Amino acid sequence: MNNTGLFNEFPEVSAKQWKQKIQMDLKGADYNETLVWESLEGINVKPFYHQEDLKNIPIYVLPEDHDWSVGQSIYVGDTQKANEKALVILKKGVESLIFTIPNEDTDFEALFEGINLEEIKLYFNFEFLALAPIKKLVSLLKYKKTKAYLNIDIIGHLAKDGNWYHNMKKDHELLTELVALGTSDISIIGVDLSLYQNAGANMVQQLAYGLAHANEYLNHLVASNTVQKSFPIAFKVAVGSNYFFEIAKIKALRWLWNSLVSEYGIKSDCTILAVPSKRNKTLYDYNVNMLRTTSESMSAALGGADIVCNLAYDAIYHKDNAFGERIARNQLLLLKEEAYFTEASQISEGAYYIESLTNQLAEKALVLFKQIEKSGGFLDSLKKGVVQRKIKESADKEQQLFDEGKIVSLGTNKYQNPQDRMKDDLELYPFVKTKARKTIIEPIIEKRWAEASEQKRLNDE
Repeated sequence: MNNTGLFNEFPEVSAKQWKQKIQMDLKGADYNETLVWESLEGINVKPFYHQEDLKNIPIYVLPEDHDWSVGQSIYVGDTQKANEKALVILKKGVESLIFTIPNEDTDFEALFEGINLEEIKLYFNFEFLALAPIKKLVSLLKYKKTKAYLNIDIIGHLAKDGNWYHNMKKDHELLTELVALGTSDISIIGVDLSLYQNAGANMVQQLAYGLAHANEYLNHLVASNTVQKSFPIAFKVAVGSNYFFEIAKIKALRWLWNSLVSEYGIKSDCTILAVPSKRNKTLYDYNVNMLRTTSESMSAALGGADIVCNLAYDAIYHKDNAFGERIARNQLLLLKEEAYFTEASQISEGAYYIESLTNQLAEKALVLFKQIEKSGGFLDSLKKGVVQRKIKESADKEQQLFDEGKIVSLGTNKYQNPQDRMKDDLELYPFVKTKARKTIIEPIIEKRWAEASEQKRLNDE
């Protein structure tokens, strides 16, 4: 941390002196057993951190002008309604739009009507893979001089759905053609790490799988001779409630990506889109979800995310609604405008605990990444079910801690309100849907901690 001169009159205290003082205060209790705890990632967390912890640890520093934008997602089922909604929320403080495009016949000119595309950033989620409509979109974005992220993620679709959009060969051929359309302002490829977090992967797994996932695209583009020296990419990250670890996770992701592309001789500073996790969200005592998403959005901003898109407190059981979206949007606006979280990523730079966590997460993720690459790569691990099995093992550990009350969820496994009734308020099915269908790999399934207990409570109402 920077030396401000505020404490120059006090003598420096070494880490050894701090530890000796703590051990005296413990009065014979074992330091490691009493105060050191192990995270799900296998990181031993100490009761205090010192500048000595940063010796020989490199620190990745963001540009001084780095900032984050307030994002909101819009489902483009009806182009006119989506356009109207976009115009309204842009006036209410939204700085980036995230459009989910469900079909190929979307009229993009009508969707962007009245929007100054030079002043905002656009993000897309396509529920299909086709060259013609995306090519048309890119041409329009180039003409409008827009900064955009298309987030084409064929491997992410395979991991979540269990099948390719078409088949492996065609999907990769289309990807190659689409990448050729990209520019420094229009990013084509995206990598969705949020699936791994929401399915129960620990942070080391999330980082390693995300890096290996992205490396599959780099390998393909190098093999097809279409990789560019400037290669913009977007990562989507789900942020959980482990506040300091989540800050470190986002910092580690950017660090790992820059380390990876440097091996290819490519210049590519990734863009990170952060969203709150669904995994810890609850059906009962749902207002607590607002506290969770506020903390998670803070982690995202402090970790250096480029855009934060909040999750409505009622998103798991209500359809999109103006009230829930307004609350979610205003949470971010309060953080940015009232709590001075503008350029917040610089606040965490040099913090002993966070930098130490960042380094440990990155190192452990790099070890796992190398293991994946040595065994045949991420796609091969997906096809063999290795990734799915490892995520399940991690999810089971978390679930056991939740069931035992060691992971506390207020209103759900601690301090329940027996008067809560939710059965008549469900607009969406809030649990894992089980429907048998044919897939070429086992899909990775998102699941919340509270699902089993909530189903029991609903049945008992």
